[in-house]
This record gives sequence, C-alpha cells and structure tokens, in this order.
Amino acid sequence: MAQELEIKLSVAQADLDHALAWLLSQPNTYESDTLQLGNTYYDTPGGDLNRQKTALRIRKMGNKSIQTLKTRGEFVDGAHRRQEWEWPLIGTKLKLGLIADTPVGQSVNLAALQPVFETNFERRVVMIEQGETLIEVALDSGEIVAAGQSRPLNEIEFELKTGEPSALLKWARRLADEVPVFLNLVSKAEQGYYQAGLYRPVAEANTHSEFTVNDFLFLLSASWLTSQPIPVDKDELGAISRLASARGVETLYQQVIRSLAEGATVNDLAAGKALGQLQLAIAAG
Repeated sequence: MAQELEIKLSVAQADLDHALAWLLSQPNTYESDTLQLGNTYYDTPGGDLNRQKTALRIRKMGNKSIQTLKTRGEFVDGAHRRQEWEWPLIGTKLKLGLIADTPVGQSVNLAALQPVFETNFERRVVMIEQGETLIEVALDSGEIVAAGQSRPLNEIEFELKTGEPSALLKWARRLADEVPVFLNLVSKAEQGYYQAGLYRPVAEANTHSEFTVNDFLFLLSASWLTSQPIPVDKDELGAISRLASARGVETLYQQVIRSLAEGATVNDLAAGKALGQLQLAIAAG
C-alpha cells in the first residue's frame, strides 16, 4: 500500500497545450512520457465499492496492465491524500484474490464485481525537480464512457513523488495565473460513477453556522459535476469571506459570489481565472 498526494485541476481542452508550454518554459522541468491509457472501473450492480468511497480499476498502458484499488481519502491543504494498492497483471482479467487482503476484501461481494465505466485518455507527463522535491504533472485529455454516453475529461494533476507537500499548491497557483483552472474534489472515478447513474455528490451535514473551506470547495465541485446552481447564503459563507480577506483575495471572492448570486453556474465561472485563483488561495489551511 502507498499514499498518494495530488492536486487535481479541471481545465478546458483548449488550455492544455498552453499549460504544457508554460510548464516546459519553467526552470527544472522536462517532458517525460506521452501515454495512451485505457481504464476499466469495476463495482457491484449496487455500487458497493463506491458507497465505501473506493475505486477499483484495471489500467491498460501499451502492453502493460495494472490493477489498482484507491480510497477517496481526505482533502488537506488543497490536495487529496489517498491510500492506493497497485498490482501488475498478466492480461486484463480482474484478479479477485489481490483484493481479498485489502480493507474492502471482506465487506464487498467480490464475485459480483463487473465493469461499470471506462476512462480513456492521452496523458502527457512533465516532471518538476526542485532540490529534493520531485513533482509529476499529468496532463490528461480524453473521455469518460458509461451507460452508452460519454463526457469530456480534461485534467491536470500535480502529484508529489518526493519532497515538500506545499510545493504542489505553489505550482498549481502559478499555473492558475496562466490558464483558467478549477480545483476539483470530484475524482475521475466519481465522474464515471455519476455518468453511470451510481453516484450523486452529497455534502456532509453542516453542523456549524458557517461553511468550512472544504465544505465550500465540495459544493463548488458538486455543482461543476451536476451543473446544478449553488444557492448563495452569505451568512453561511462568513468564514470563507474572512479567509479570502486574510489571504488578500477579497476582490476575487466578491467577484465569484456576486456572479453566483446573479445566476452564473460554476461551469461558467470555471472558464475564467477568478474562480480557480480563489479556490487555490483559500485551499491551504
């Protein structure tokens, strides 16, 4: 088992080339690989793995196949921290015995697992080396296919390989000054589950009078996925407003909240720079 720490940004397909060119123009960066990835995700007909916030896939990459189990994990300081198990395969058949010793092995009927959706995309990889810090940047462009339909998939992931975790957020904020980005708490798997009709994002009950940063970021991500509007209640956003002011981005905050109150969707706002810049400015604890 390994731990994965990453920041995931959704972008417009047209901005991926710009992002790649900007990254490669920076010191201590270099292009690594370009890969074609085909991923099949498995679950029971009732979505038992998804309910446990776990995703199981087989990834085909050239003549290699890898079986992976991931937890949704937690969102900390702008980044996802997840548990991950990976096993190389011979062929592309799911190996149930590999899952038996993981936390889900005894809680899910493994015999009922079946393909649920696919994510197929091209991945361009850029490496960032700064002293002892090594970051892998994956620029993904493709589609999610489920229930006979597809939705576009265009993302940039900053994953920490070694070194200082705060470097992830610094690089993401620098990129947000170059192209519009959206800090997305909804994983590729959750997007696929939503497309397959097995998942709908539900925020945890807010037991406080004001939203936390994670509450706010999750609401934005859920709205991005479902295209449903966010009801703006400034009383609940008091803590976010104060944090934005403390971080020097009060103008961005007011711009975003005013646009939402006037009926703009999160998807509309994600086409500009203000929303992503605000998200990344308030994400760090």
